[in-house]
Amino acid sequence: MDMFKVFHTVNVFIYIKHVHGRFLSALYREFSKSNRFNASSLLEHYTLIMSRYLVAPSYIPFHPKLCALRRSTNTTTEKPCSPLIHCTADMQSPALRRSSTHYQPNSWSNDYIQSLIVNSPVEEKDQTTRIVLLKERIREVICEQKEVEEQLRLIDHLQQLGVAYHFKDDIKDALTSIHGSLEDIISLQLKDTDDVHVTALLFRLLRQNGFSITDDIFKRFKDENGQFFEVSVEGMLSLHEAAFYGKEGEVILQEAMDFTTQKLRNLLSQGSITEPGLKQKVAHALELPMNWRLERLHTRWFIQFCSQSKIDKCSMNNPVLLEFAKLDFNRVQNTYKKELSKLSRWWSDLGLAERLPFFRDRLMANYLWTVGCAFEPEYWSFRETEAQANCFIALLDDVYDVYGNLEELEIFTDAIERWDVNAVDKLPDYMKLCFMAVFNTTNEAAYEVVKEKGLNWSDLCKAFLLEAKWSHEKYTPTVEEYLENGWISGSGHIFLTHAYCMSPYLTKSDLENFSTYTQFLQWSSMNFRLYNDLVETEKSDDCSAIQYCLMQEKDVSERVAREMIKEMIMGNWRAMNGDRMNYTNLFEENFKICAINFDRTAQFFYRDTDRYSEDGEIKDSVTSLLVEPIEL
Repeated sequence: MDMFKVFHTVNVFIYIKHVHGRFLSALYREFSKSNRFNASSLLEHYTLIMSRYLVAPSYIPFHPKLCALRRSTNTTTEKPCSPLIHCTADMQSPALRRSSTHYQPNSWSNDYIQSLIVNSPVEEKDQTTRIVLLKERIREVICEQKEVEEQLRLIDHLQQLGVAYHFKDDIKDALTSIHGSLEDIISLQLKDTDDVHVTALLFRLLRQNGFSITDDIFKRFKDENGQFFEVSVEGMLSLHEAAFYGKEGEVILQEAMDFTTQKLRNLLSQGSITEPGLKQKVAHALELPMNWRLERLHTRWFIQFCSQSKIDKCSMNNPVLLEFAKLDFNRVQNTYKKELSKLSRWWSDLGLAERLPFFRDRLMANYLWTVGCAFEPEYWSFRETEAQANCFIALLDDVYDVYGNLEELEIFTDAIERWDVNAVDKLPDYMKLCFMAVFNTTNEAAYEVVKEKGLNWSDLCKAFLLEAKWSHEKYTPTVEEYLENGWISGSGHIFLTHAYCMSPYLTKSDLENFSTYTQFLQWSSMNFRLYNDLVETEKSDDCSAIQYCLMQEKDVSERVAREMIKEMIMGNWRAMNGDRMNYTNLFEENFKICAINFDRTAQFFYRDTDRYSEDGEIKDSVTSLLVEPIEL
């Protein structure tokens, strides 16, 4: 045998061992059956084994041997694709010159992201030392004996300042003690007070943190005619926030929501609220309730609110807690910058945005989604994996919705469902890139679960395909048909499956008990779909959109159809509020929190306008959350 061929074959074998060491023994068994001892044969057997195991390493998402997806470092010569999958996507085929929807270009270049300033190791060490010191002081304060109202206010401040995750056990113990004495607290400490604020704060914090409590606690604030008494502005504001934690059938909380919304709007418009801090809080709450806000952005707002130079009743007078919140915010932001830098290098090296210019290149928004769902530093692995997945979800969405024709989409959906690298030969060039991107970047841990449970990317692609067929055929589905497909086509199941699989609290038992798609996941995913639809249908005449389904089936106007969509969203929120306390372990609790945060993030991106597609709209939010530290 020619020694050069031997040398080349050994090099290929070493490459495969480096990338897929766990499959080496299987590869050797297949290869030993063959009479052809050369690099080409070895790669063929590698493809065969990979099509069986179907798992790509998360640490080397793409490699030129599989497909020339990376940008060439040579500015004049493009690397050809490997014969392994016969990819010709490097050539400028006519298919890649199709017209498409003109989205705004990406607002955040790799050069800009790499230029973001992070703390030096010395600065990090100094800040960490200070944080540890302040943390212990605050823990002592939490554990001190105090009045119920004082304890509730402290816990509320810890949560709104974004530092409660440091004191999970302490807060849980404090609330458990309060919940255990709830009847005594209501009958003794709250009986002779008309302070709606304390009662509403008690209700909100218990329900927000997974403790059972009924809305009967508010009955004493209503007269014999069932109308709420006139209460202070602070009391109305607290009741307003509590009302958005209501579950199905809680009439009192629905009435409280209507009452406080109308009263607070009137007070604000009439200029009746003279205290600057209180006026600012009311305006903030009427814009969006706390339960619906992207948590980390609210944290930034609340820190700045508490730092107001003009001290009033609403400003914080605990300098230790405020300093701790600022230091921790900047420390976590520093972590985000490092994660974002790594992701941006990966995305830039991949070069998909340059090769496939028809889709939305939104790395920054895709990363912000993950921060919105799980901001704590310990969830770094989830943020990395899901940000990558979000990039491909956007790509697939635009392939099905904008770029691909129906015949191509059917072939592509079949290839994704078979999850076979050999199937790419049947795909048009641009779809080969799409397929290999998804195939090679699917996280190993997540894929093992979705493979075993029968959950995978094909569910998403089949849902995309069905909507493409509806649009192509000018078919208006029934509301039931739309909703049954819509919660999948929204991609929430992909997002939340990754959240499930990448949790640091995941156990073997959790994996074994993983339900196909939990009801909680469906509520959250449906809301994401409907939030998106509310802004999409404003600029679309697609007869398969949800508002047209409702207009045709219910014989209502467009305005009424949109109100019906909003009520569907409220219904899903009530369902999640009612079920959020039904968990048996920390892992399940965190998963439900992530699903709720998923909808909060959707609310941010799709309230009134599409901030995802037009990513210039999120510039201020990105700057405050991921770029600019808080001044100490």
